[in-house]
Amino acid sequence: MRITVLGGVGAFPTVHQGCGGYLVEFQDTRLLVDPGYATLPRLLERWPVWAVDAVYVSHAHPDHCADLQPLLRTRNLTDRDGPALPVYAPTGSLDRLLAVDEPGLLDGSYELREFTPGDAFPIGPFQARTWLLPHWETNAGLRLLGGGRVFAYTGDTGPSPDLVALADHADLLLADATYPDRVPDRHAGNLSSAAEVGRYAAAAGVARVLLAHLWPGTDPGAAVTAARRAYPGPVSVAEPGLVVDLD
Repeated sequence: MRITVLGGVGAFPTVHQGCGGYLVEFQDTRLLVDPGYATLPRLLERWPVWAVDAVYVSHAHPDHCADLQPLLRTRNLTDRDGPALPVYAPTGSLDRLLAVDEPGLLDGSYELREFTPGDAFPIGPFQARTWLLPHWETNAGLRLLGGGRVFAYTGDTGPSPDLVALADHADLLLADATYPDRVPDRHAGNLSSAAEVGRYAAAAGVARVLLAHLWPGTDPGAAVTAARRAYPGPVSVAEPGLVVDLD
């Protein structure tokens, strides 16, 4: 299993990188996880739009799903007879995004496979299990199993005891670390700090941690330092072009 980072900041893109976007490859299948703002150009630097076999969206905020719309638009306008793209998302979470274009333009370009967080289902060769995690929008944390390897992804989340179960002995935990140490009161309960990530990564016994969704302008080194106070394993920050090979 291989994970390629297309973007990693939270809230809005910067001149240097887009928001969350991760391509997970296994057995010739490419699963795009959370195509947020400004991640499609990074995808197109490496693969054509037809190289994506399925999409998983954790929640409705546009920094996690906005570039799904131009991805579908490109696929449909370049080949209306191409295969429909399976899109997995919590029920209702993509209604607004999929309605922004002219009626009917995206018809046939995707097959929406909605689920309730807590469901488990296959995505191609992957076995997926989801968790409802605390956020302003319904957010589905994801645990992917493929070839004996485990990739765990939180989406955006506040503190939850389910995070340890989601990350249990994962080969890679990709986690919301919006702030290095303290989550401001206005975001408390809905976002996480790198320090918190370090604590539940240690409790879950994960092999490696990748910090994501840092607020634009955050010092990556400060986030890594905060996570390492509790977690003794490898820690890095999700940056465009980073490739993690779990095999």
